[in-house]
Amino acid sequence: MQSPRLVATDVDGTLLGDGPDPSPRTRAVVRRMVEAGVPLVLATGRPPRWVPRVCEALGVHALTVAANGAVLYDAATDRVLAADTLDVDALAEVVAGLRDAVPGCGLAVERVGAGAFDRRDEQFVSEPEYVHAWPVADHRRVAPGDLLGEPVIKVLARHPGRTSADMAQAARRAVGHLVDVTYSASGGLLECAVRGVTKAHGLERAAAHHGVAPSDVVAFGDMPNDLAMLRWAGHGVAVANAHPDVLHVADEVSASNLDDGVASVLERWF
Repeated sequence: MQSPRLVATDVDGTLLGDGPDPSPRTRAVVRRMVEAGVPLVLATGRPPRWVPRVCEALGVHALTVAANGAVLYDAATDRVLAADTLDVDALAEVVAGLRDAVPGCGLAVERVGAGAFDRRDEQFVSEPEYVHAWPVADHRRVAPGDLLGEPVIKVLARHPGRTSADMAQAARRAVGHLVDVTYSASGGLLECAVRGVTKAHGLERAAAHHGVAPSDVVAFGDMPNDLAMLRWAGHGVAVANAHPDVLHVADEVSASNLDDGVASVLERWF
């Protein structure tokens, strides 16, 4: 592929190694790329409030496809530019379907504000039975019925005793007509967004914002929530540590996230 006009990358397991910050090598090539006029788009399952920390570490306040494509977030201005939300009627049906499909799971929802920190205490709420997949300090536990009070960008289901792949099969049968079901971690965690909303959907918005065609986009990823994005981009790259399904669809496999897989590809051009 010739030099891209836009680069999109997943964050956890792809851009980042085993720590919270990108490596010096990755920061350096991203800086050269942006100085050359090629924008970076972060495409992540993270909500907007978990994006500014990454941008600060990179030194680039990137346009971000957040919440697996449900939110387009401008980190430079701390503005949510677009959001796809599940309305309360559909939300109630999805929650009931997940409880039936994955007995014993705990549920949580992500909401969105005008910016990353708007209504921060109200953005992520979980029922008492929800077991977090990683330490989280910015959540609030509520009664199960209180999950359903307003539209959401994402429904999360957690069952530590099952695999995410197993849960996804059951959930798609039950609620796949209402939501897109995916996962970015293997330890029994599902992420459900409005039907048709994927990272590809969000990246299409971001590319249009920058005036770039899909054929001029290079995208990097590692997990099933990256599949649609890698198929959509002109050149899809999986890091070596990627899920087998991602390795199968990628146009190229680079080094692992621990060995600067994103940087090793970008250094061809920048």
